[in-house]
Amino acid sequence: MISVQNIAGGYHQKNILNNICFSVQEGEFFGILGPNGSGKTTLMKMLSGILPVTKGQIMIKNKNVTAYSSKELAKVMAVLPQLTQTAFDMTVKEAVSIGRYPHQARILPRWTVEDEELVELAMKDTGVAGFAGRSIQSLSGGEQQRVFLAQALAQDPDILLLDEPTNHLDLAFQQSLLSRLKSWTKKRNLTIVSIFHDLNMASLYCDRVMLLSEGAISDIGTPYEALQERTLKKVYSAEVKRHYHPSHQSPQVILDSPGSPEKQVRITEEWLSIHPEYIALKSPIPLKTLSSAVVHAGIGWYTTFLNRHVDLNYSTDHAQVDLIRFIQSKGFDPNETAGMMTAVQLEDVSVKMTELAGFSILTVVTAGTGNAADASSGMDRLSASQGTINTWVFVNGICSEEAFIQAVITATEAKTRALADRFIQDPVTKTLATGTTTDSVLIAATQQGQELPYGGPATELGRAIGKSVYDCTIDSVGRYLEKKRHA
Repeated sequence: MISVQNIAGGYHQKNILNNICFSVQEGEFFGILGPNGSGKTTLMKMLSGILPVTKGQIMIKNKNVTAYSSKELAKVMAVLPQLTQTAFDMTVKEAVSIGRYPHQARILPRWTVEDEELVELAMKDTGVAGFAGRSIQSLSGGEQQRVFLAQALAQDPDILLLDEPTNHLDLAFQQSLLSRLKSWTKKRNLTIVSIFHDLNMASLYCDRVMLLSEGAISDIGTPYEALQERTLKKVYSAEVKRHYHPSHQSPQVILDSPGSPEKQVRITEEWLSIHPEYIALKSPIPLKTLSSAVVHAGIGWYTTFLNRHVDLNYSTDHAQVDLIRFIQSKGFDPNETAGMMTAVQLEDVSVKMTELAGFSILTVVTAGTGNAADASSGMDRLSASQGTINTWVFVNGICSEEAFIQAVITATEAKTRALADRFIQDPVTKTLATGTTTDSVLIAATQQGQELPYGGPATELGRAIGKSVYDCTIDSVGRYLEKKRHA
C-alpha cells in the first residue's frame, strides 16, 4: 500500500530525514514513534504530499505520490491532524460532508445517495450521529475529534494518516478512538499510519512501529520487537523499564525514576500484630509483593498483609468479597492489603527474624496438616478448607523478579521438606504429603538496601529463606500436632 524508498528531505535546503526506507501493508496499523525533533511530522508531511522529498520516492498504491493531483490523492488518503481550534462554525453533518468533496465532479457537482450514505455511516461509526445538527463549536474537544475522524472516513480512503490522534483527549476517549480505528483496519482493510508520543498506546494498538531518532530509523518491527529497553534508552535518552501488559504480549514502558527517596525501613517483628481473628503486618512503606493471596494475588505493592482465621466449617462461593469486607471491618484499606485465610489457630504462628550481612528476612508461618496432600498423586479432592499452611517472607533488600520467583520455589521446597521430616502423610494416598490443598505463599521486599538478584538455595538469600521457612514450618506444625494429641 505504501512504499518509502530511501527518501531524504526537510526544510530550507536542510534535510531533517535521511535514508528512510519502510513499507506499510494494506490493512496495517503502523505507528511512528520518536522524541521531539526526530522527524515524525516531517515524514508525515512527505507521506501526504505536502512536503516534497529531495531524494528517493514515496509510492502510494504503486504510484508515485507526486503523480497524484490533490483531488486524486484525497480519494486515496485522508489526513487527521492534531485537534486545533476550528476557524468556521458549521453543523456536525456539514463538517463531515466536507469529506465527500474529493469525490465531487469538477463541473456541476451533485450530492448523491452514495454521498449521503457514506456521511451517515461515518457519523454512526464515530458516534456523532446523535448531534449531527449541532454546531461544531459547541462540542467538547473529544467530540470535535470524532467529527473530524468522521470527516476523514467520509472520504472513504484506503489510507488514513493520523498526527497524534489522542493528544489532549481523556483516557476513555483515547481507548474508544483507537479501538474504533483498529477495528476498521480489520473490517474495512483500512491502512493507518499514525504518529504517537504515547509508547504504551502505540504498543497496544499498532501492528508494527518505527522508531525515529535524529532523522534516521532506529528500529522497526512489532512492538514486541522494536520497543526494547536498550533501544528506548538510546532514542529517548531516558531511563525506562519494559514490562508486559497483564492481558497480552504488548510491552508497556514506564519511566525508571527514583524520585524522592523513601525513608529507610527494616521490616521486623515490631510491625507484626497477632489477634485471635487475624495476624497483620503493617509496613510504613509499600512493599513489592509476589503472592498467591486470596486478595491481591500476583505482583503488586502493598502496605498491609493480613492472615484471617476462619472456622473449619467456613464455606462461601465469594471468599474474596468476604475477605475484603473483613479487611475493611478491621480498619485496613483493601486496596493496600494482601490478604489470606487460614483455618488453623493463629496462636500457633511461628515467627523468625534472620539477620545476615547486608540484608535480613522476617518469616511468618501458620500451619496445620488436616488438609495434607501429596501433589504428585493427582488424586481428586472433594473438599478443601481455607489456607492450611500460609507462609510469609519479608526481605529487607532489593529483589529482582528472578529472585522473587526463586524465593517462592525455595520456600515451597523448604515447607515440603519440613512436612516430610514431620512424617505428615496424605490420608488418601498414604504417601508423604508435599503440602496441603490450599497453601498460600507471599514474598515481599522493601526494595531498599542490598541488591539480591537471586533467591535459589545456592545464594545467601535462598539459604536464609529455606532455613527460616523450614524452621517455622516445623515449629508451627509441631504446635498444631501437639494440640491435636491433647484434643
